[in-house]
Amino acid sequence: MGTTYADITLLANGNRQKKRLLVDTGASLSWIRATTLKAIGIKAIQERSFETIEGRRIKRPLGEVQIEFEGQRVHTLVVFAGAHEGEVLGLHALEGLMVEVDPNRRRLKPTKILKAY
Repeated sequence: MGTTYADITLLANGNRQKKRLLVDTGASLSWIRATTLKAIGIKAIQERSFETIEGRRIKRPLGEVQIEFEGQRVHTLVVFAGAHEGEVLGLHALEGLMVEVDPNRRRLKPTKILKAY
């Protein structure tokens, strides 16, 4: 299927930060480096446990951020990723933005019909 990337802008407290993120439909939440989130003023609101692909259990803080993609904005939860962890745009943000992956063109496209279930 290949990899898909999205150019997004994080917005918080009058600050903006552009990012190019790997789109990961297998990740429920988006993961952004903690240093980036803190630099634009995002504060942790809670901590959650996660299971890594290697089967390890880790705890990471969560925050709320506004994400902009091609003129659409949505508030979404984001995980404060560690310095050596990947940064991804997850399913929660994708659904909020009402976009889906076009696997042939390896880009995001507007969702035509939202599922009601």
